[in-house]
Amino acid sequence: MKRTLIASFDMEVGGVERSLISMLQHLDTQLHEVDVMLYSHSGDFLSQLPETVSLLDELLHYKTFRMSIPSVFKSGLFHLGLTRLAAKYRASRGKTAEQGYRQMQYMWKYALPFLPKLEQKYDLAISYLWPHYMVAEKVEAKLKIAWIHTDYSTVDTDIALDLAMWKKYDYIMAVSKACRQAFLQKYPSLDHKVRVMENISSPHLVRQQAMEPLDERMQRDKRFKLVTVARLSYAKGIDVAVEAMRLLVDEGYDISWYVIGYGGEEAKLKELIAERKLENHFFLLGKKLNPYPYMQAADIYVQPSRYEGKAVTVVEAQQLGRPVIITDYPTASSQVRDGQDGMICQSNPAGIAAGVRLLYHHRYLMEELERCCQQTNYDNSHEMETLYDLYREEAVYATGDS
Repeated sequence: MKRTLIASFDMEVGGVERSLISMLQHLDTQLHEVDVMLYSHSGDFLSQLPETVSLLDELLHYKTFRMSIPSVFKSGLFHLGLTRLAAKYRASRGKTAEQGYRQMQYMWKYALPFLPKLEQKYDLAISYLWPHYMVAEKVEAKLKIAWIHTDYSTVDTDIALDLAMWKKYDYIMAVSKACRQAFLQKYPSLDHKVRVMENISSPHLVRQQAMEPLDERMQRDKRFKLVTVARLSYAKGIDVAVEAMRLLVDEGYDISWYVIGYGGEEAKLKELIAERKLENHFFLLGKKLNPYPYMQAADIYVQPSRYEGKAVTVVEAQQLGRPVIITDYPTASSQVRDGQDGMICQSNPAGIAAGVRLLYHHRYLMEELERCCQQTNYDNSHEMETLYDLYREEAVYATGDS
């Protein structure tokens, strides 16, 4: 029995958290005794942690990373409050669309001297969410693996800081081949460490949960329906979707668009929807623990992201046999076989509108996409062997066997 640690931030509703639950459900507990460390014991998915894993006690020091700066000071952790101020100031000196990535790096780097170590020693330690400083610096393990879920070529990070952190890991696990390639564009020296393991998906469970009751408003809506499941963040491009919808409505299409998710961009998006006078066409439904009935009810599932690693929701929509449209973010070809089990459109309002318009007028294309999805086996539980193989390789290397 191997002692294994898996660390992540919380279990709020999101693609990364959903993929973590799925991996934990498929992990061989005859081989691994699993501890889960969540920096914050919060989120609707918390109740879905398998009974076969042990949830470690919450540590306030780690929970502070998503607390406001005044709240950190009020918690009594004065030194951590100062590190947050320093990180915010340093990140503010940059001029990028998303300073949050660098600010998060600096927050962790500056806080490291004040963070407690874990006393337990592990055979395997997995850091499931960037930045990966906690497992890198505060855990003792024979083998350390860090997960990457996004397209790192599109986000602004402090490369020198990241490289120093990545060196602490034996392997880096990308969720798709395209995600790996994008990562190596930025960190080519890490080629020897990066492997690929797709997010584990369970088609049977997705289809089963899709049979649950649907929101009454959506049930009553007989229009042609678009659905997106995503965090309300810059990366997911919901603002671009709003602009695409304005184009379609201006052309006379009687279409509705439902977005399931929550996030920091909610207020801006509501304001944009109002400005574009789309209150009767574009709906933010908020957080839903089970998004699958909404996916099932969609005429088209749309992923308007600016960038992705490999979106869990796209695979789930395909598992439900829904026609899928995604934007041409750099890793898009790893998600969809264009024209076969989905369509890839340009990542701007006109491109998204053109994709919707094409399927709206050519229902036989929708049927072809549906048929391909229904005939494709999306069960990839065999991906767990990638993780087990790494551990076996390291065990052989450690003993000197050939």
